[in-house]
Amino acid sequence: QLQLVESGGGLMQLGRSLRLSCAVSGITLNDLSIGWFRQAPGKGREGLVCIHSSDGTNNYADRAKGRFTISSDSAKNAVYLQVSSLKPEDTAVYYCAGVQHGVCLVEDPGWFDYWGQGAQVTVSS
Repeated sequence: QLQLVESGGGLMQLGRSLRLSCAVSGITLNDLSIGWFRQAPGKGREGLVCIHSSDGTNNYADRAKGRFTISSDSAKNAVYLQVSSLKPEDTAVYYCAGVQHGVCLVEDPGWFDYWGQGAQVTVSS
């Protein structure tokens, strides 16, 4: 059974960095394009970045360019999201999502078929 499990969230200090992990089971990263999304209180789910499984390249949403970095570890079958210089507006539930397609659409949550349970990130001063 294909599963995605996020970890690494919590209460974070303003200006610090954060790394979220997405552990994938039931399929290898070679066959699954993975994306990171977040949903702030009272707002819709917004895409941040994804990795195309076809060639390993990344697709960043404009909102995520500069402070967000996606990476992956095929040996651990995991994908990571690094967020630097945390801001209060980064407070949200962060999700990783997967689709069995070589291409991911970072601005389309509906493109993805598999979702983790989410990891709460709260940025406090």
